[in-house]
This record gives sequence, structure tokens and C-alpha cells, in this order.
Amino acid sequence: MNYKDLYKNILAKRSFLCVGLDSDPALFPPVLKEVENPVYEFNRAIITQTAPYAVAYKLNLAFYEAEGEQGWRQLRMTVDYLKANYPDILIMADAKRGDIGNTAKRYARAFFETLSFDAVTLAPYMGEDSIKPFLQYEGKWAVVLALTSNPGADDFELQRLEDGMPLYEKVIRKTVELGSEDNTMFVIGATRPGKLREIRRYCPHHFFLVPGVGAQGGTIKEVAENGMNDHCGILINASRSIIFADNSTEYALAAGRKAEEMAREMSLYLPEDPSVI
Repeated sequence: MNYKDLYKNILAKRSFLCVGLDSDPALFPPVLKEVENPVYEFNRAIITQTAPYAVAYKLNLAFYEAEGEQGWRQLRMTVDYLKANYPDILIMADAKRGDIGNTAKRYARAFFETLSFDAVTLAPYMGEDSIKPFLQYEGKWAVVLALTSNPGADDFELQRLEDGMPLYEKVIRKTVELGSEDNTMFVIGATRPGKLREIRRYCPHHFFLVPGVGAQGGTIKEVAENGMNDHCGILINASRSIIFADNSTEYALAAGRKAEEMAREMSLYLPEDPSVI
């Protein structure tokens, strides 16, 4: 999926929502406790109800890896289900991989070929050789951590280099040189809306993946007003506030209602004419 295809889907659904499948079995409703593949069944139900409003899903690998072999199997089942039923939706692996040389090449192969993800999050602090292997796949995306929403971002990302440039800005400027608008996104936290506006001045065209709306306190309004460009340019990720909106047998319906609510607000910031691609 390229930039134009993603924007086309955003306009068609009038939404720039990415649903985070941080599928923690400890938080599942009791109705799923005895099923054979609870993570997959949970995901499938959530996807069925939220797909009309989502242009992307982000699977946080920690919640699958922690379940061992069964978790990996259910991860694959979820991706296969999305590919078979919602081929227009971008599927992200929230893996935060960051390594060099042949290791990075194998990670790229694992996520883009073996597991068939469309995008993968990357930790960039080992430099360009930890990113470039992911840019060799047409129609795939490297989603590079730049300025995250967690308090610990102050420890490194906001530190200034000798020339006064913050480290996150150096990461963005360097990565822009390596990739293109069609294969590179940046993670920018919703809890720093002023930074979104600042970053747009030197990164005007790329998509931003924006976590931190909902449970972490960011708002759609702040993100849209500070981070959007002429082709939307943002994917707002919401995880817990959607997938764990309810703990009863109606959990999936509740997730769908929450996704619809968020999409309705997002539509206010999108052009009415779908021909403006």
C-alpha cells in the first residue's frame, strides 16, 4: 500500500483511525476464558466491529510473544484474517526492531515476507543500516520512532546535540534522506501537540503515526490541528480506549461504538470532496 492508496482509504472511510490490538488476555471478558484461541477470537470480534472505521491495525507484538507458540500462531491467524477480509486496511507490526546488517535484513524478511505485514515500527538508534533493509520492499513501510508519548522520551529523544538540534529532529531529518513519503512514517506522540506543528515545518509530507490519544490523554482535536497536512498525513492510534471499552459479552459492539465515535470526530477535519487525492 502506497501513500496515495492510504489517503484514498482515509477519504473513503472519513477516518484516520488506527486500532491498536494490544490484546492482553488478562483483560479479556470472561466469555473468552475457555475458548481455544482467545487472542484470535478477541481480535476477530474487535476487527469485525471496528473495520468500517479503521484504516489501519497495529498489532503490539509483546502481547503475542508473551503467549509463546500459541501467541505467534494467533498473531499469524489475525494477519491472515485481515488480509483475507479487509485487504484495503494497513497492517502494522509494532515490533520496535532495531539492529544492523544481516540481522536487519532478516527482520525485514520476517515481517514483510513471512508474516505479510505492511509496516513495522523501528528503533533507529543504531543508524541508517538498521532502517535501510526495510526500505527495499515496495509497498511496505518503515515506521520510525521519533518523539514518543512516554515520559522517558525526555531521557534521550529530547536531548540536544552539540549544534543545539534535539535528537528526535536529527532522527527525522536523517531518515527523510533515506526513504520517501511512500515508505517511511514517524511515530510522534499525541501528548506533545506543539511538537507536531514544529516537526511539520521540516517534515511536511510524511505520515505520522500518533499514539497517546485516549488513555494517555491526547486529543483528536489537538493532533489534527497541529499535525495534519494536505493529504491528512496522520494515523491516530487508539488501543485500550477502544478494545477494552467494555468487559461484558458486548465487548466487540462497545469497541465498534467507540471507533465510530472517534471516526466521526476525525471526519470533521477531512475534506468533503473525495476527488482531492
